[in-house]
Order: sequence, then C-alpha cells, then structure tokens
Amino acid sequence: MQAEDARYLKRKVKGGGIDVHPTEKALIVHYEVEATILGELGDPMLGERKECQKVIKVKHLNQNSNIALLAREIVEKCKLIHPSKLPEVEQLLYYLQNRKDAPPSPADKKGSSTFTGQLKDPPPFDGMEVDEVANINDLDDYMELLYEDVPKKVHGSALILQLSRNPDNLEELVQNENILSALARVLREDWKRSTELATNIIYVFFCFSSFSQFHPVISHYKIGALCMDIIRQELDKHDLWKSELEKKKKILEEKPDSGSTKKDYEKSLKKFESLVKKQEQLMRVSFYMLLNLAEDYKVEMKMRNKSIIQVLIRTLERDNFELLILVVSFLKKLSIYVENKNDMAEQDVVEKLARLIPCDHEDLLNITLRLLLNLSFDTDMRGKVVKVGLLPKLTALINNENHRVVVLCILYHISMDDRCKSMFTYTDCIPVVMKMVLECPDKQVDLELVALCINLSINKRNAQLVCEGSGLKLLMKRAFKTKDPLLMKMIRNISQHDGPTKNMFVEYVADLANAIKNCEDDDFVIECLGILGNLTIPDLNYELLLQEYDLVSFIKDKLKPGNAEDDVVLETVILVGTVSTDEDCAAMLSKAGVIQQLIDLLNAKQEDDEVVLQIVYVFYQMIFHEATREVIIKDTQASAYLIDLMHDKNAEIRKVCDNTLDIIAENDEEWGKKIKLEKFRWHNSQWLEMVESRQMDDSDALMYGDDGFGPYLHEEDILDRPDLFYTHAGDLGARKGQHFPGRVYSVHK
Repeated sequence: MQAEDARYLKRKVKGGGIDVHPTEKALIVHYEVEATILGELGDPMLGERKECQKVIKVKHLNQNSNIALLAREIVEKCKLIHPSKLPEVEQLLYYLQNRKDAPPSPADKKGSSTFTGQLKDPPPFDGMEVDEVANINDLDDYMELLYEDVPKKVHGSALILQLSRNPDNLEELVQNENILSALARVLREDWKRSTELATNIIYVFFCFSSFSQFHPVISHYKIGALCMDIIRQELDKHDLWKSELEKKKKILEEKPDSGSTKKDYEKSLKKFESLVKKQEQLMRVSFYMLLNLAEDYKVEMKMRNKSIIQVLIRTLERDNFELLILVVSFLKKLSIYVENKNDMAEQDVVEKLARLIPCDHEDLLNITLRLLLNLSFDTDMRGKVVKVGLLPKLTALINNENHRVVVLCILYHISMDDRCKSMFTYTDCIPVVMKMVLECPDKQVDLELVALCINLSINKRNAQLVCEGSGLKLLMKRAFKTKDPLLMKMIRNISQHDGPTKNMFVEYVADLANAIKNCEDDDFVIECLGILGNLTIPDLNYELLLQEYDLVSFIKDKLKPGNAEDDVVLETVILVGTVSTDEDCAAMLSKAGVIQQLIDLLNAKQEDDEVVLQIVYVFYQMIFHEATREVIIKDTQASAYLIDLMHDKNAEIRKVCDNTLDIIAENDEEWGKKIKLEKFRWHNSQWLEMVESRQMDDSDALMYGDDGFGPYLHEEDILDRPDLFYTHAGDLGARKGQHFPGRVYSVHK
C-alpha cells in the first residue's frame, strides 16, 4: 500500500463484557477497537483489531452508597457500556459494595487450627450420652424401648448406638433383622418429633456405612433416600427460623428502647442457636453416611437424581466448620464428573466457596482449595474464581506450606487463560514465586511452581516484573548452574517479548552459545536454542557469534536427517532463520551448504508443518540478500519446492511461500513465468482438470462422437493450441458437427 493512496481512517469501537477488578474497587470494561484505512474511493485497504480494557474506579463506594444512582451515572458517562447493561452494572457494584478485603493468611494467625487432612467422626452430643453402659445381651430390651414414648425411644436408640460404635458388635447387629427394621420404622415415622432420636438412629446406620459389606443392608431399608428427605426439610425449617428471627430483629431496630422487644429477641436468638446446633448434628451424621454410601457410583447417580448437589450447596451457608468440611468433601468427590460440575456451576458454587477462602480452620481451607482445584479444570469456573476476587486471596496462601501445592495448581490453571494472565500483575504473585524459585534448595524447582512461572512469563507485563532489578540475572545464574530445562523454558518465554526485556539478553549470548555446544541435556539445549532464536536484535553481531563458537558446524550436524530429535531440529532451523537476517551470516551458511541441507530436510519432514514453515521462512529471509538469492534461485531446487508448497493446507505456509515466490518472480524472469503459470493453473484447476482429462463420460461420447477433443487437449496447455480454433489454411472453420459463432451468425443473417 502506498502512503498517498490512504485517504481516510475509519475507527469502530465494539463493547464487550464487564468484570469487577480482582483487588480494587473498580469495574473493568472490555471492548474491541477496529481501525480500517480506506482508500480514496472508500474501499478498505488495511485493517487491524485490538482488544482493550478500561478501568472505572469507584473509590468512594461504601455501605451507604446509592447503587442504582451510581450505576446510572457510570452508564451515562462511559460510552462503552450500553444502557441495556444497567442491571449488570448494578449487580457488579452491589458485589463490590459487599466484598471484603482479603484478610491475613490463616497460617500467620496465632491459634489457628492444625491441619490433619482427615474427616473426623461426629462427636458425642446430648441425645447419645446416657449413664447406662449398653450390653449386647440386652438388645431385646433396648428394642422394646423403641415402642414406648419419645423420651424412651431416644434412650433406647442411644443404647443401641453405643453398641454400634464398637465395630465388633456390627456383625451381630446386622443379623438381627428385628432391631434394624424397628430402627428404620421409628426413623421414618418419628424423626420430626425429636431431632435427638433421628440423630441417634442415623448414627447407627452411619456406623454400618463405614464398612462396604454393610451397604446393601442400608439400601434395603432405604435409609439413604430417607436421609435426603430429612436434610431437605431441615434446610427449609432453618430458612423459616431465620426469617422469623430477622423479623424480630427488624422490630428491635425500629424500637431499640423497648425492653420487652429486646428480651423477646434475645430469647428467640438463644432458641434459634440451640435448634441450629441440634440440626447441624443431625445433618452432619446424615451427610457422612451418604458420603460413605456414595462409594458405589450407581448409588451416587441416584443421589444426583435426587438433587444432592443443590442440597449440599445450600448447606454451604452454615458456619459450623465440621459440617462444612463434610459438605465440601462430598462436593469434591462429586466434582470429578462433568455432569456434577455443570450442576455446581448452575448453583454458583464458586461464589458460595469464596467466603471460605481463607478461614481459620486449616482442614476446611484445604478441602475447599481441593474442590476449587477440581472445578478449575473448567474455563468458565476459572473465570468465576477471578471474578469473585479469589486471585489475591490465593496468592496470599502460597506461603502456607499446608496448602502451597494445591494453591499453585489452581493458579497454574488460572494462568492458562490469556485474559487472566494480566490479572496477576495486580497481585503479589510474581514477587512471591520469584523468591521461591531463587531460594529453592533442590536442584530442580518444584514442578507446580515452575509451571506457573512458565505460563506467567508469556505475558509481557509479567515478564517485565520478573526482570525488574536483578531478576533476569539471578534466573540465568541459577539456570546455568542447575541445568534446569523448565527454568530455562521460563526464561525463553521472557525472551520472546520485544522491547527492553529482549535487549537484556545480549550479555548472555555467549553463555547460551557455550551451553548449546557443550551441554549434554537435549532439553536444556532446546531451550537455549529457542532463546537465541528469539533474539531478533538489530545490533547483535550474529556473524561473530557463529565464528567464535563454531555454530555453523553445530547447525550442519543437527540438520542431517536422523541426526537429532525433532525438537532440536526445529529450534536449529528457527535459529538459522534468525541469523539469516544478517547478510554476512546468510552468505556464510550458504557457503557451508546449509541451504541444500534445508531442502533435504524439507523433503524428509514434509508432513511436519512446523518444520516446513520454519524452513520456508529461512528461504524468505535469505531471498532478500543478493549473495544468497542467486544460490536459492539458480543452484538449488528451492523454488520448485516453494511452488509445490504454494497450495499447502496450512495457511501460514501458503502465506510465506507466496511472499517468497513474489520476490523470486521479481528477480528471475524464467521462474516468474513458471510461478505465474502455476498460479493460473491453481485458480482454474477445476476447468483444467476437465479439459486435460482423457476420459469422457457416455453423454460426451454421444454428443461429440469418437473424434472428440481428447487428442488435442492432453499434450500441452490449452492456451498454447491455436490449431484448436483455426484450420490448416489459417481460416476460421468448423469440424463436422461443430459450429462457431461467426458461422451461426451468417446463417441467421
């Protein structure tokens, strides 16, 4: 495109999604800018699209802010937000208003609970503690109590539970069908009359559920389905209690000086807390039994069909640590199946889990993080983790040894998304992981840690943060000392970014070249080659580098088919493409026979698109230099290979081939004609296939007879056959059965 041809610039802005800032009180508006340069006649000549973000800070947002008014003001002032998104803006502002800042890590708090990593059995409670010591020989007497009034039923069930808690008694109990039938009947009929009674009986069946051989007994009496109904109704009761308590609290706020109202509220609150405590004991033992039964996948599917996931997620609103550990453990078990994961997503599980990270209970925190790890395999779930503000909270937990591995895995999953990589710059993640990498006592950096670093370094801003101060220097020093290929891969990602970071690698070129020549670890050599291949720096003296470290012989050795692994070969070709930007280097490689080696390699690796693309790119670079242009065009078959690749399935290969062939056509008239003819053949391939084909179908044979077009069209190009249109005398004529336009015109005339 000529500069004088461009007359107008058309700019189009398209609005996108709206998110909350992970750490600050701000909204992030995503939008796309499309710029098109128009010619004098208004036709588009050049276009480019770019994804952008706008941060709208709402620092003065507090509990007293008018969300509706603020949202309207933001939509009116920001042209990137369509008025139809007003409800979404209000919802995000409401979330920011209620979001709490990440508190200090539990590992740093004194008195935080210790980490065990195990589920605990339900503790003793009021209904199961009796003064009498149960005896297996008195089992019939205890069963008789189940037919009395509720207090005696509670007493009898407590004694049976006492026996059930001893595993040695379970075999004898399971053989007594009468006692099990009585327990199941009482639970089904009287669970609403006494929470203690229901808890005792379910606890008995929980003891059986701890052993897989007793699971059929529990299924026989349909205790699992009954427990789910009980839990569901208990949750409804809790919602009712809570709403009644809220009403009394509202009345108290309206009449704060009323002593009777205050007394009534305090009495109701005390009763509510007592009821919730008993209810949570019942729910805990019920969930624990269901979790044990869910070992069987078929039973788990039945639970899913009865909406176990919705019930579990409703329970996440509770504050009882032991109950929450059980619920989150159950969700973690269910989350390994995609159907269950989808159900959890519909119930906004990530938003419900956000309040548990961090928390004072180490076991609860750990199991919550493990559930989050399972969910983070899903792209949408990862987006929600960032949206609800968990990224800085997770970063704060990296230093906690109990949760470090799980947290690093979650952060690794989040870092896989390009949109999320930039979010890490707003946290302390990069300084923390850099410190861990540099202070790692082992020779190899932990896999989870270095994997996260590799992903983060793909983002340009993250790479700049890594290189701040002596960051790059210390990384290079450790990488060369330990010969850690993954650490060098991280450095390689940093080297791909243009700008100041790339120029910082100049002082390490000698070390990289030395490692390529002398290191025996192929993986480490691949990364070193990759770094050198990324260093497209105009001021770098590639010729001196090739001569001083004899890299030409290294390149020739690695380019021999079968002499090196495919990855080494690929990186070597990329390095050749980089150094070929220098004319002296290109001439040196050409003189050493590298061009012919590349052609041989192209022939051997023609199915490997990446290798083919890089070899074609080397030809593209060398064709710019006069010294190597003549070699490629006249002394090798490179041009013929490029013509063959001009119609490759890979779009990138076709693009580079076209650009290279255009330059060849400009500099060589003979090849220019061949290239032009091949392009013509390609664009008219269907027609030419029809014309050049010797075979004709039956209809053609009947229409044209035995002396059709066959003998005339298969020997050479159709356009070079004037004898098809003229007689031997040079006059326009027609064969038998054929008419030309001129002859037809004269007849009608």
